[in-house]
Amino acid sequence: MMTNNKYTRLVKLQKAFFNEHITREIPFRLCALDRLAEALVSREKQLGEALHADLGKSAFESYATEIGFLLHEIRTIKNHLQNWARDRRRPTPLFLFGSKSRIHYEPYGCALIIAPWNYPLQLALSPLIGAIAAGNCAIVKPSGEAPRTAVALQELIDECFEE
Repeated sequence: MMTNNKYTRLVKLQKAFFNEHITREIPFRLCALDRLAEALVSREKQLGEALHADLGKSAFESYATEIGFLLHEIRTIKNHLQNWARDRRRPTPLFLFGSKSRIHYEPYGCALIIAPWNYPLQLALSPLIGAIAAGNCAIVKPSGEAPRTAVALQELIDECFEE
C-alpha cells in the first residue's frame, strides 16, 4: 500500500524522467512496450491465478478478457506507432500565405491511472500502454478491491520499469 508521501515522491521522479526527453523517442517507446509484453507472457500464470483469487475468473477468461486483450493491443500499437507519431501536413490559411502548416504530436507528461475492480489488469495496463505509446510517463494505482491482482500488477510493473 502506498502512502501520499510515496505517491508524491513517485510523481516527482516521473516528472524528472519525462523532462529528460527520453520518452519522446519512438525506439524508447517500442522497447518499453516490448518489455511489458514479455512480462505479461512470462507472468501469465501468476496473473491468471491472481485474477482467479480476486474475481473467480477461469484461466480462459483471464486470458481472453485481460491478458490476451493487452497483448493484442501492444501488437497493434507497435505496428502503427511510427505512422501515428509522424507529423501531418495541413493546409495553410490564406492569411498565412508563404508559410507551411503541420500537426506535430507531443506527449503531455505524467498520467495517473486508477484501475477499477472489475477488470483490474486490463483497465490498469491498457491506459498504461496508451500512455507509453504517446511518450508519457504514468503512475498506476491498482484497485484495492482486487488485492492479489494488485500485488501481481505491482511486481509486473517493477520488473518492467524503474520508478
